[in-house]
Amino acid sequence: MPKQTFLSLPEDKQNTLIQSAKKEFSRVPLHEASVANIIKDAGIPRGSFYQYFEDKEDLYYYLLNQVAQENNKKLNSILQEKKGNLFEALLEQFRYMISLRHHEEHNDFLRYAFLNMNHRKENTMANNIYKESLKNERSQTLEMVDPSFLNIEDKQELSHVIRIVGAITFHNLVQVFVHDLTDEDAIYNYEAQISLIKKGLQRKEVD
Repeated sequence: MPKQTFLSLPEDKQNTLIQSAKKEFSRVPLHEASVANIIKDAGIPRGSFYQYFEDKEDLYYYLLNQVAQENNKKLNSILQEKKGNLFEALLEQFRYMISLRHHEEHNDFLRYAFLNMNHRKENTMANNIYKESLKNERSQTLEMVDPSFLNIEDKQELSHVIRIVGAITFHNLVQVFVHDLTDEDAIYNYEAQISLIKKGLQRKEVD
């Protein structure tokens, strides 16, 4: 988590450091990123950096958490527009996410983020703290889904459904940002997989 010294900085100084960090984390994966490059670009002493964050991992997961929160808020906004229809909201959210690949800054940062999450299971304290902080955001999503659109019994089943479609979404975003799947192919694959979940996979038994 950012230290109070960072949170007490004027917004423009916070943004300067954040933009420098995004630039570095968009250049290389987390394990290759350099604090030296970040502070040089931001124009701050090394000592100041460690007054703001514990280390580069702490800063990285802070940025990743911001992205996750923004995306979750976007999903909740779409859910509201779609009157709680989870599947319609997911499809629109997916289209929004893949549109970010056409912005160089977002594309490079997200590509390395998905590479990092896909190939390495980080278990740092910072990562775990930020995972906990997202639980509140996800609980809001649960509340905004209209269960009447789904064949479920209770909120626990809804939670399982969201985990399943979340895994599907993650896999498809990896294909876009890491493996350069085209927008058209990505949308086709995602819609096909979500459609399978919507209609179910087991045939009804005939007496």
